[in-house]
This record gives sequence, structure tokens and C-alpha cells, in this order.
Amino acid sequence: MPESYTDTPLLSDAFDRALLLATAHHRRHLRKGTGIPYVSHVLSVSALTLEMGGTEPEAIAALLHDAVEDGGGPPMLARIEAEFGADVARIVAANSDSDGDPKPPWDERKRAYIASIAHKQPDELRVSLADKLHNARSILLDYRTQGENLWSRFQAGQGTPVRQYYRGLYDAFDARRDALGAGAQPALEELGRAIDEIDRLSD
Repeated sequence: MPESYTDTPLLSDAFDRALLLATAHHRRHLRKGTGIPYVSHVLSVSALTLEMGGTEPEAIAALLHDAVEDGGGPPMLARIEAEFGADVARIVAANSDSDGDPKPPWDERKRAYIASIAHKQPDELRVSLADKLHNARSILLDYRTQGENLWSRFQAGQGTPVRQYYRGLYDAFDARRDALGAGAQPALEELGRAIDEIDRLSD
């Protein structure tokens, strides 16, 4: 089948500018416990958001979803709003579990994040789901090769709190299934399967 094209592309030069900002901000960051450039995560989250049928503002927010909590703080959020608009800034803010330094304790932040899912708008939910799905997939892949040593990367320090966090995330997303929209249902189911497999490996 030949490739298909459109005369009205979804992504504009605003996406290109967001990509440059994300890569510049995260250039020296690595994924926890690995040598993998952190930008691989934001690229994956943006791709998953688009695959759910997300809009350009959602895809841009996905690229920038960690820019505030990973060192950018309130000045970065103000820059995002100025350059990409209020909707993008709102989605990023909704997906930032802390903008301070030092951050609150791990368990406090994670409980608050799970609770926040009940109040997120649909576009905020889709970026959040994409973020957590990519993280869960990464945990599963590394767990298969590294076993229990994987958990030392996390502030929780052990597997049970992390697994409980992801189970709580899935339940919270599942309760918002209708708000996520039809395009996000396969991603939600994939998150559930990844969490089930992590739990199975830990038994």
C-alpha cells in the first residue's frame, strides 16, 4: 500500500519549536539508572498521545510535560504559556507532580497524582496516560532483564510501593474511561496488561 499524505497536516512549526525546547531542556538528563537520553521518554509520550488521536496542543504538552518539574519550575511554565498558549501550559501543569525543590516525599506526591486524575480534563488525561504507559512499558522491559535490582532506581526503594502506585493509576484512569475517549482505550488496556505482567513477574 502506498504512503498517504494530507494537505492539512496536524502538526505545525509550533510542534517543531516545542521539540527543540524539549531536547534543549532535557539534553543532559538520562532515564533513571540508565545511559538512555531522557528525551527518548518525551518523544515516546508525544507519539503515544498522537496515536490516541490527540491534538497538536496535546502533542506539544506531551513533549514538555516534564520540563516544569525537572528543573524548569514556574519560569518554564510561564515560557510555555507565552510560546505555546494557555491550553498547552494547562496540560503541562496538570501533569507536573511538583515544581519545587526539594520535591515533597515520593509517596505524598504519588498519592496526590492519583487523586488528581479524577479532576483532569480529557486532554490532560490523555497526556497523563501516555506518560504512565511509556513508564510502565519501560519498567516491564527492564524488569525482565534486571529483576529486583530495577527497584533501586526509585525513591520508594522497593517494588511493592511502585507496583501499588501503578495499580492505583490504572484504577484511576479506568474510572475516567469515558473522558479519555475512544482513541485512548487501547492505550488504557495496554497499561493494564503491562501492570498485570509486572505483578506476575514479582510473584
